[in-house]
Amino acid sequence: MRILLALGGNAMTSPDGSARPEDQIAAATEAMEAVADLVAEGVEVLITHGNGPQVGNLLVKNELAAPVVPPVPLDWCGAQTQGTLGDILMNALDAALAARGIARPTAALVTRTRVDADDPAFAKPSKPVGRYLSADEAQTMIDHGETWEDRGERGWRRMVASPEPLEVLDAPAAVALVDAGFVVIANGGGGIPTVRRPDGTLAGVEAVIDKDLGAALLARAVEVDMLVIATDVAHAILGFGTPEAEDIGEVSLDQMRSYAAAGHFAGGSMGPKVDAICRFVERSGRLGVITDLSSIVAAASGKAGTIVTPNRKDA
Repeated sequence: MRILLALGGNAMTSPDGSARPEDQIAAATEAMEAVADLVAEGVEVLITHGNGPQVGNLLVKNELAAPVVPPVPLDWCGAQTQGTLGDILMNALDAALAARGIARPTAALVTRTRVDADDPAFAKPSKPVGRYLSADEAQTMIDHGETWEDRGERGWRRMVASPEPLEVLDAPAAVALVDAGFVVIANGGGGIPTVRRPDGTLAGVEAVIDKDLGAALLARAVEVDMLVIATDVAHAILGFGTPEAEDIGEVSLDQMRSYAAAGHFAGGSMGPKVDAICRFVERSGRLGVITDLSSIVAAASGKAGTIVTPNRKDA
């Protein structure tokens, strides 16, 4: 069985959101214990991860250093965090596997995801990233070519494009590594946003890719049997925060989409995860799961989490 496990960027920080190096190492160590348990069950595992807090740290460094050195672009931030988090995760997973007496190599793959240079998102950047700045501080970044927006009392915030991911360009390398026996970490942060120029060459662009949509795209490209999106709750929930709140167990694709259409999942948290899982199930005909890290071994055998199944052909 082959599974893609998608970890949120906040899974690489402490519970209070701190992202000091020691916090990230501790969080990665805990997460990789769960992955090692999956490998011990004989599962072929690929890992992808978010990188929001880590890119946020780099953006702060960009802002503080802008009067001295030019800010690095977002595609560079994505590449840097893929490398850093890949190193942390490999070290943690190597140790967890060794503690179980498992000899499996690990690899972290710097991964590009193709987007359309003509995607409408580029015409009107609308995704806020980073911290709030004063008008004077924001102007320094605007002078470097960035788009910032006045958000009222809290100050100015950077706005970037979030185009639709179309193709994981380096998926063949991930497949080759998995086939060779590696546990692979790939497509962190949804992938490095990349466009194909008219002459066929590739170039990184200033954008961010939704990490969950990037995970769904990678899962199809490497033909996993199951996409598991790990979050901080064991199930997606109907009526979250109300007295009628109810865990969702096994559910059909159509039913999950109807729950989403009814507004059960918040746009900034569970909503993108549900959308990504539904896209994967619809386009692959395979299973998608939303659960927490402590439940992923049970989820792999269909015994835990919110399990989204393809629609029955006779339904």
